[in-house]
Amino acid sequence: QVQLVESGGGLVQAGGSLRLSCAASGRTFSNYAMGWFRQAPGNGREFVAGISRDIIRTLYADSVKGRFTISRDNAKNTVYLQMNSLTPEDTAVYYCAARMYLATMTEHEYDYWGQGTRVTVSS
Repeated sequence: QVQLVESGGGLVQAGGSLRLSCAASGRTFSNYAMGWFRQAPGNGREFVAGISRDIIRTLYADSVKGRFTISRDNAKNTVYLQMNSLTPEDTAVYYCAARMYLATMTEHEYDYWGQGTRVTVSS
């Protein structure tokens, strides 16, 4: 089992920045690819960003490319999502997720999920 706990959400004005963190425990963190997903009110959960276990490969949704950056610190068992130039459309609950080996954009391919952290961007 892998336990994931997100933090760093909050209320921010449009154009602002936030950094989300996801702390992992329970298994060898460096064995897992990590992803960030989000779910806006009334919508399904969508992929935001992913990072391979060796940090070499990253994936981004088109809607966040150039604004969001995913990173990880395997020594700290933590994955981050730096979010810049936020817009009200980024308002959502953000979830981190883990799966073995390769990062993908597909929700059902991730095995472990955190409880989420809420991000609200005001206009």
